[in-house]
Amino acid sequence: MKISIISIAGLFICSTAFGQTLDEKYAKDVASIDAIIGAYYEVVSGSSEDPWQFERDKYIHSENVVITRLDKDGKADVHSLEAEYIPVGLNPRENFYEKELKRVVSRYGNMAQVWSAFEIRTELDTPTDIRGLNSIQLHYENGRWYIDSWTCEMASDDNTVEADFLETR
Repeated sequence: MKISIISIAGLFICSTAFGQTLDEKYAKDVASIDAIIGAYYEVVSGSSEDPWQFERDKYIHSENVVITRLDKDGKADVHSLEAEYIPVGLNPRENFYEKELKRVVSRYGNMAQVWSAFEIRTELDTPTDIRGLNSIQLHYENGRWYIDSWTCEMASDDNTVEADFLETR
């Protein structure tokens, strides 16, 4: 009888402590455009010791998000968020820090377009020349922001997309 009472009490405590809904857990991430773009970069960044943040990443994206990566020739690889996770899940996590360098936001009603230049580092204190530009589309619904799609193009010797963007106002 004592074991049953202790077990029930333990379940109650755990369900209270860990029973947060996703809306409660991640509400601050989707409260504003600044917050969701900050979360967008935070979920992919971290050391090899940090756990992946798949749940949080999925929460900030709309259900049918479209992800597009452009190669150096402009060819598009279009896929779902779940497909984005496949190579990540098959390999051990490595240090990866994606840092935003500049952002330009255009908002009209419940829609927003965010241009965001970024750099990628494998060590926080090590300079890098790995840079790119994200085009992120969002919508506002039911009191929160959703990322509907994003397109990424990396800078290269032949493609100065990120440098050109950084030079504009």
